[in-house]
This record gives sequence, structure tokens and C-alpha cells, in this order.
Amino acid sequence: MAISVNQLTKTYGSQTAVNNISFSIEKGQILGFLGPNGAGKSTTMKILAGFISSTSGVAQLDGDVITVDSLVTKRKVGYLPEHNPLYLEMYVTEYLGFVGGMYGLKGENLKGNVAKVIEMVGLSPEKHKKIEQLSKGYRQRVGLAQALIHDPEVLILDEPTTGLDPNQLVEIRKLIKEVGKNKTIILSTHIMQEVEAICDRVIIINKGNLVADDSLENLKKEGGTLEEIFRKLTN
Repeated sequence: MAISVNQLTKTYGSQTAVNNISFSIEKGQILGFLGPNGAGKSTTMKILAGFISSTSGVAQLDGDVITVDSLVTKRKVGYLPEHNPLYLEMYVTEYLGFVGGMYGLKGENLKGNVAKVIEMVGLSPEKHKKIEQLSKGYRQRVGLAQALIHDPEVLILDEPTTGLDPNQLVEIRKLIKEVGKNKTIILSTHIMQEVEAICDRVIIINKGNLVADDSLENLKKEGGTLEEIFRKLTN
């Protein structure tokens, strides 16, 4: 399996953000990771990306324990956080080259990867602009490109379609679905139609607790739309 999470807990003082959750994700799955604001989604994703540590429990990637200082995690995981941090004064190509260099890419390999991800996410018309000149939608594409630059095995995408117009939504969903043929993807979103269009499986957490983990097909057999099921489990 790609990712295994066992009794994962994260506390901040007296507040429990993630409460003893366990699940596993097989290679090649696209997982919809759902929950209301403050449910613990982003915290869990940051732990899996190796950005923050858990208070207790273990998360593993292909058998290797995920830690903040794990170079194995960094090489295998691409991460797009909810608030997409970018160096606005840099040009698109320059920025992606900078990020690729941080992953150890060099020379023609780096140049080729930059060209590949620019084409993949539809940034070609904007590649010679400074990031500060881009619309919110194109900035989101830059964030997605930096997550893909080192060709990771796992993609962790926290609200990846934020700020996209309807046409861009369709394009990015298609891209995620295509990329998901060869990678494991964890996708957090508040858009239920997005989950239905992209994901094979759904995990729902509420107040730090795991309240559902099943295929999209099985969840919908419970009756009602995904949105209705979500409301029932998180109210």
C-alpha cells in the first residue's frame, strides 16, 4: 500500500485536531478527504506531507515512517497546501526551476521537467510572466505544477480548485483524473461534485474523528446524494 495511518492524533494544547484515526490508501487510488471547516483535514494532510509532526500514532509511506525531516517523504510526495504560498516576484519558469532544484533536479532533467509540468497544467501562455501578474486561477496552476515538478508517487492536494472559473475547473479535474492513473492522490475539497467526478473512495472526518471510509459507490448505496450523506455524518 502507498500510505498507512495508524491511530494518528494531533493536539494543540487542550485542543484535539485529529483524534486517533486509522486508514490506508492503496497505490493508484484517488481519495476524497472530506470534512467541515476545522474537522482536521488540513492537519492530517500536513502530517502526511511531512510538514508537521503528529502528537502520537504513526503514518507510513511505502513502509517508511513519515517525519518532518524525512527526505524519503519529500521525494515521494507532492503537496499543494490550501493557502498556496508562492514567490510572487519570480517568473513562472524561474519559480518552477527553483522548486525543482530544491528536489535535486539539475541540467536537462530539470529543464525537461519544468517544460513538462507547464504544458501539463496549462501554463504555457503565462510561463514568461511574473507570478504576481497572474490571476488567482493561474496562480493555483503554478501551485499544482510545483507539486508535480519532481514526479512524486503521491500527490496531496488541499482545495486544489480554489479560485478557478468553470472552464478551468473542468480542465484541472481532468488533469487530476489523468495524473491519478499513475499516482496516489489525496484530494480535499468542499465541492461534492468534484469528489463524484474524480474520486474512487471517500473518507469523511468530523471534529477530528473518522466518521466514514468507503468507496463512493458504497456510500451512495446508503441513500441520498453525497452532499446529504456528508451533512448527516457531520451535523
